[in-house]
Amino acid sequence: MYWLATRNAVVSFPKLRSLSSVFLRSPLRNYSPFRPSTLLLTRRFGQAYCFKDRRSLRGITKSSKKVKGSNNNILSDKDLSHIMWWQERLQMCRKPSTLHLVNRLKYSNLLGLDVNLKNGSLKEGTLNWEMLQFKSKFPREVLLCRVGDFYEAIGIDACILVEYAGLNPFGGLRPESIPKAGCPVVNLRQTLDDLTRNGYSVCIVEEVQGPTQARSRKSRFISGHAHPGSPYVFGLVGIDHDLDFPEPMPVIGVSRSAKGYCIISILETMKTYSLEDGLTEDALVTKLRTSRYHHLFLHTSLRQNTSGTSRWGEYGEGGLLWGECIARHFEWFEGDPVIELLLKVKELYGLENEVTFRNVTVSYENRPRPLHLGTATQIGAIPTEGIPCLLKVLLPSNCSGLPILYVRDLLLNPPAYEIASTIQAICKLMSKVTCSIPEFTCVAPAKLVKLLELREANHIEFCRIKNVLDEILHMYGNSELNEILELLMDPTWVVTGLKIDFETLVEECRLASVRIGEMISLDGESDQKICSYDNIPSEFFEDMESTWKGRVKRIHIEPEIAEVEMAAEALSLAVTEDFLPIISRIKATTAPLGGPKGEILYAREHEAVWFKGKKFRPTVWASTPGEEQIKQLKPAVDSKGRKVGEEWFSTLKVEEALERYHEAGAKAKAKVLELLRGLSSELQTKINILVFASMLLVIGKALFAHVSEGRRRKWVFPALKDIELDGADCLKMNGLSPYWFDAAEGSAVHNTVDMQSLFLLTGPNGGGKSSLLRSICAASLLGICGLMVPAESASIPYFDAIMLHMKSYDSPADGKSSFQVFWFLVLRL
Repeated sequence: MYWLATRNAVVSFPKLRSLSSVFLRSPLRNYSPFRPSTLLLTRRFGQAYCFKDRRSLRGITKSSKKVKGSNNNILSDKDLSHIMWWQERLQMCRKPSTLHLVNRLKYSNLLGLDVNLKNGSLKEGTLNWEMLQFKSKFPREVLLCRVGDFYEAIGIDACILVEYAGLNPFGGLRPESIPKAGCPVVNLRQTLDDLTRNGYSVCIVEEVQGPTQARSRKSRFISGHAHPGSPYVFGLVGIDHDLDFPEPMPVIGVSRSAKGYCIISILETMKTYSLEDGLTEDALVTKLRTSRYHHLFLHTSLRQNTSGTSRWGEYGEGGLLWGECIARHFEWFEGDPVIELLLKVKELYGLENEVTFRNVTVSYENRPRPLHLGTATQIGAIPTEGIPCLLKVLLPSNCSGLPILYVRDLLLNPPAYEIASTIQAICKLMSKVTCSIPEFTCVAPAKLVKLLELREANHIEFCRIKNVLDEILHMYGNSELNEILELLMDPTWVVTGLKIDFETLVEECRLASVRIGEMISLDGESDQKICSYDNIPSEFFEDMESTWKGRVKRIHIEPEIAEVEMAAEALSLAVTEDFLPIISRIKATTAPLGGPKGEILYAREHEAVWFKGKKFRPTVWASTPGEEQIKQLKPAVDSKGRKVGEEWFSTLKVEEALERYHEAGAKAKAKVLELLRGLSSELQTKINILVFASMLLVIGKALFAHVSEGRRRKWVFPALKDIELDGADCLKMNGLSPYWFDAAEGSAVHNTVDMQSLFLLTGPNGGGKSSLLRSICAASLLGICGLMVPAESASIPYFDAIMLHMKSYDSPADGKSSFQVFWFLVLRL
């Protein structure tokens, strides 16, 4: 084992406390929506039930008995646990309006509806009954149901909407009706963002669009889900703007084995899982703190200590890990950790048992240990107040998003020697490139997978995917970039868990790029012009046709386009014959202020072209030009047959032409969406290639950005030595400077380090001891990751682990140092 450690550490352990007091006093992290409640905890094996007092349990039991006797709607033990889960969260509500709604809930069904209140009926065939059926499929998700122009929530879900989405309850706070809330269709995305930001998952139910028979209820279906880290994408294929896709949030499981602690991470979106075993408690806590996750599960193996005699956590035991876990919401599970956690994920997300998850675990053999929490915070790998952020100096200020996430994960989990050497070789080649480099289009793999899997990728996303593929092909075809591309294969394999042959990657990228190019209208192509006629406002055709034209190549929708163009011409003819004579008559009439007025306008809200006028009817009919057309006018009506206004008019011929045009446009749009969804289905067969290619470009962009910033700061590539192969065990750094200083500006103090064993570093306060140790630690970490270091030259052995321990109040960013302590640097070979 080879170790590089700096500074001594003092660790204190809190006094043992009972489980109930821990739950009462534990703090809450900002990113967690759940706060430890003031409820007493009643535990069963594998489940946690929380209530204010035992009367709550009796209230639910009595309610369930009433339901059993009256509606034959029996609450199972599983449904009861879900109701308990929701009741605990309702205890966290603080808004007065929410508390008024909570008081009207009755925990006799999953919706929390009191059937005795107004609109609370759960009889079969009612909307409430239908919503209850959907709720039973995803009982721990907020249910939003489309009803006309609104998405509505009732009962428990309405309370959550009012509390976290800033919505007002429907009907005010009248106590005689059930809790009800909702948002307009146009505000759905904002509402989902508010809920997922607070940690809630949402199930969205849509109406089947189209005509329905009189007095018949519209059919509804579950169109999708919104989870923290996984947004709602239904309908994205038909719009012309992009959707921000956050970093996916995994489901985390923690267990203990003979090797140490084990963390299992499962990404539902990617259908992948990874397992890291043999972790120390500190390393495990670091991983929990540096990643946001959707659910946390703790395995029952944690309840036993190494001798198997103590129940972990029950009496305040467990140390750092238990203190980290109690600040979050978690559930216990048992059995085989991987198998059981996968079953939990399938249950949470409503997946079929046949769905398979791919193992992307990369072996930790011959890899340095993951960075410890104290080390990560003291060098700014994890943003920490008072500590200069290492990530901010590794990349240019304009670099953000996925490249930063890659570099952060690289620092927290240093790679094996072979991968580190490959990364350094890539960076060296990048520093010598003389040709133009690609844009490095970054597409989140999770976004790509979800859009293709749900067939919701629109033409913008396909163009972006094609850019990714073309940039891979561009690098392959360039002699300077080809070697870089080939070297990037191994680091990409480590991140994705996908092992793909180089030539296979290139060939599959070429085939996918050609297929997209055959279907999608690319930038600069203009084979589909918007219809235009002088007598009809151009905004009408722009709004009606821009939603589908220019997305796929004309050759694929030629019949549909021809039908739309004929319908547009027929509409223009109808408007010319029925409206223009009236317009000409009004223009020919000279009258003082207040005379006849009239014009052809686009009624955007009704998607119609109508005549709008007043005082244009003649007082005496004399068969003059335009009179016949005036007699044909009738009041314009909306889609529900209601009169629009006193000044809007149409004719039977114009209405028929409008209907024909809209039908042709709807048919063309449906064809375009069908083609786009079909292309998504085709590319699903190449999903591994697309994920690999997108991640390769993310890594490429991150390393190119690092090299450009490193050269600007006058950093160097260290000689990375494998101690077992090279026999080198000496750490040498000439002209080492603190990473947070910019050597290019001449503001850094340089030091020379030549060490092979234990060093004792002493000196006066403010003499630079902390800065030197922090600089050595950061440079050593950067070196074993294959990155550039802030020195004039350096030779760094490939260490098994790097650790830095500082006083918590040491703050170099503020010029503050620990007071009257000794520092020491340990290198164990």
